[in-house]
Amino acid sequence: MANKNMLLQRLDDIGRSLEKRADAIALIGLGSAGIETDRIDEFSDLDFFVISAPGSKQPFIDCLDWLEEICPLAYRFKNCELGYKFLFDDGIYGEFAVFEPEELNSALYTGGRMIWKRSSSINDDIVAGKTPLASIRGSSIDHFAGEAVTNLYVGLGRYLRGEKLSALKFIQSYPIDGLLSVLHLLEPETEYFPDAFGNERRMERRFPQMAKAMGGLLQGYDKTPESALLLLEYLESIYPVNARMSQEIRALAMRCINQRIEG
Repeated sequence: MANKNMLLQRLDDIGRSLEKRADAIALIGLGSAGIETDRIDEFSDLDFFVISAPGSKQPFIDCLDWLEEICPLAYRFKNCELGYKFLFDDGIYGEFAVFEPEELNSALYTGGRMIWKRSSSINDDIVAGKTPLASIRGSSIDHFAGEAVTNLYVGLGRYLRGEKLSALKFIQSYPIDGLLSVLHLLEPETEYFPDAFGNERRMERRFPQMAKAMGGLLQGYDKTPESALLLLEYLESIYPVNARMSQEIRALAMRCINQRIEG
C-alpha cells in the first residue's frame, strides 16, 4: 500500500524508464492514476497503458526490466496477452497493458491521463478513448423488478433442494446487480466518480441510503431466505409486485427457514 505522492511519483518514474526505450511512445494513466487522482488513497493502485512503436509491443510484455529497474517486482501475473498484474517489492500494486497506436482504436477505457509521451509521436486526445462503452445502467425498473422476483422464486426452490450456493447467487447476487443498474432511477445519486465498468464501485458514497440497507439484503450463505424476504419487502416498496408471486416467495422462504430450524 502507498500514499498518493508515492503512487504519482512511481508513475513518473515509469515514464522516465520508458523514455530510455526508443520503441516506447507514451504512458497513459487510468482510473485513479488517470483523471481521478482526487480519490487516491492508501488502497489505490497503478493502472496504466504503455504505448509502443508499431511492431514493438512484445518486448515490453516478455521482459519487465523497464519496471524492475525502478523497483524489484515481488510478484507478477500475466492476466492477459497484453500485460500483467504485479506487486513492487515496496508494496505498490498495479496492472498494465501494452498497445501499439492503432490498437487503441478498439481498446475499452475512459478518463486517461498522459503521464509521458515522446514529443510529437502521439496526439494527447488519444487519452479520452475512441470506442464507445456500452451503458451498464438500466433504463427500466419493470425489467429489473421482473427479473428480481423470478430470481427469488427460483433461488428459494434451489435452496430447498439443498443447492445453497446456487440459491445465494439467485437471491444475493443477480438481483443485486440488477438493482445497482437502476439505482439511479430510485434514489438521488451523490456525484462521486461513477465507474463505467462496475455499478458497485463507490456505491456507498454515491447511494448512501441504499448502502444502509445492503447488510439486510446480503446476509450470507446461511441466511439466504432472510435476505430473500427483505429484498421482497424492498421490491414491494418501489414496485407493484404481483400478489401471487409475493405469496409464493414468502411461503418458500418460510419453508427454508423452518427446514433449517428443524434440521
